[in-house]
Amino acid sequence: MTAPIIRTLSDLRALTRAWHMAGEDIGVVPTMGALHQGHLSLVRAAKDACDRVIVTIFVNPKQFNNPEDLENYPRTEHDDAKKLASFNVDAIYVPDGDQIYPHGFATNVSVSGLTDMLCGAARPGHFDGVATVVSKLFLQTQADKAFFGEKDYQQLQVVTRLAADLDIPIEVVGCPTIREEDGLAMSSRNLLLSDRSRVKAPLLAEVMDDIAKALNDGQAMADIVPDATARLLAAGFNEVDYLELRDGSDLSLLDTMKPDARLFAAAWLAGVRLIDNIAV
Repeated sequence: MTAPIIRTLSDLRALTRAWHMAGEDIGVVPTMGALHQGHLSLVRAAKDACDRVIVTIFVNPKQFNNPEDLENYPRTEHDDAKKLASFNVDAIYVPDGDQIYPHGFATNVSVSGLTDMLCGAARPGHFDGVATVVSKLFLQTQADKAFFGEKDYQQLQVVTRLAADLDIPIEVVGCPTIREEDGLAMSSRNLLLSDRSRVKAPLLAEVMDDIAKALNDGQAMADIVPDATARLLAAGFNEVDYLELRDGSDLSLLDTMKPDARLFAAAWLAGVRLIDNIAV
């Protein structure tokens, strides 16, 4: 059954008000569309945990540093709705721009500390855009639980922190990264890869697995990263933004293994920025 597509806040609130009055809890899966199995795994988790589920689709201009990147981001609303039909979600919220950023909008949500490194360092202002739109979606949907993938682990930590700091009554649920059969982390940006680049892309996950093995053998990141970077560049990656080991809770930088450590990577391949992370 195809879920109703809601485009205005007033229509959305009419639904959520009725659900809450009936004693039902609400789960939300915020997305920018171009849905893949990673997104759908979040929808599945939301359906298992909540009485009602809303999937939001909004390509958020505030989290793009490059106007061309924003313009090229895939927009596939019709296909997305077809993919969601089998899940029987209760609403697909596809707000018009003025429902999120009305005329005169002048507020920015910024989470310090967690946003200063990794993708935050490479994309100034990106996480302010994420934090602002997610705050809006949490409040607009009035959801009880929100579902995010660990593939964007830094984003997950930022969103969890903003909900706690702003006393937004919502539980942020992290869900495992979903991968292609060849190991590539699923991402809407994968659609931008040419066939030739798509063949090379899984090397990023392979290199990360090898780094994790070396770390578990007692080696230090300082000794591992130069060869790992050279391996990616030799295979056709254009640039490596970072290969870093960080604490999984506060994202502080590490050089050797410790409990709850995670390995983070970002690299450019034929104009597409791929990111990934794994627990080690």
